[in-house]
Amino acid sequence: MALTVWFDGGCPLCTREIALMRRLDRAGRIQFVDAGASDAACPIDRAALLARFHAREDGVLLDGAAAFAAMWRAIPLLRPLGLLARWRPALHLLERAYVAFLRVRPRLQRLAA
Repeated sequence: MALTVWFDGGCPLCTREIALMRRLDRAGRIQFVDAGASDAACPIDRAALLARFHAREDGVLLDGAAAFAAMWRAIPLLRPLGLLARWRPALHLLERAYVAFLRVRPRLQRLAA
């Protein structure tokens, strides 16, 4: 599998989003790994893996917006958005939005629980 995505299985927002991505990934191109599971193989420190979204695309570990973009490129419906994110200004804007989201994530998690 060319793409591995690590997500926080203890986060209700994350599990909902990953459930949607699994449904959209009809070809099974993505291996989804719950980084919070005790048996999860983690390429870096588990706390760091849970703090930000991570993916490994073609052997390269990505995080934040770049990791989302890699996931989107693997899903035909979202591929145009993932390709757009290869353009540095677009990726920069997506990363800024992701960092802003991380600031409110704890409150959103409580609401989603």
